[in-house]
Amino acid sequence: MNVSAVSSASSSAYAPGASRQAGGAASGELDADQAAQVAKLKQIDRQVRQHEMAHVAAGAGVVTSGASFAYEKGPDGQNYAVAGEVGIDTSPGRTPEETIVRARRIRSAALAPADPSPQDRSVAAAATQMEVTARMALAQQRAQAASGGGGGAAAYLSAPGSASGSIVDIRA
Repeated sequence: MNVSAVSSASSSAYAPGASRQAGGAASGELDADQAAQVAKLKQIDRQVRQHEMAHVAAGAGVVTSGASFAYEKGPDGQNYAVAGEVGIDTSPGRTPEETIVRARRIRSAALAPADPSPQDRSVAAAATQMEVTARMALAQQRAQAASGGGGGAAAYLSAPGSASGSIVDIRA
């Protein structure tokens, strides 16, 4: 359920491999630089977790996996989440009406965090486009029905690009 073009990473001021003074972490005490690194990692960890949980909370019906995280080991020996992702199923519905509902859920899940990433915005834009396409198909079906023509769900499902959805990972 990965689409590599639909992912982003959280930026962090923490630089792995930053210098550590000897004896600090080994003796259980951190020097000022290490303590600052730990504080920064704790802040990043909190932000990443909140970001991903916002996706999960808003993504009922479209979230395909819980949040998964990438970790960085701090100078205190603890692991801190520095990036995360949540899988979202971006496939269309079987009908234009279902697709419109799904697109709205996808957009809502993508934009749920207070600070959507560029990846989140990209997924939301794709969901908006999916909704526009479904609305056009629905209007066409209604016009055909009003004029006595055929159409319906079978025509929608056989339309080019109507089943081109995929599952993406939104990364913080």
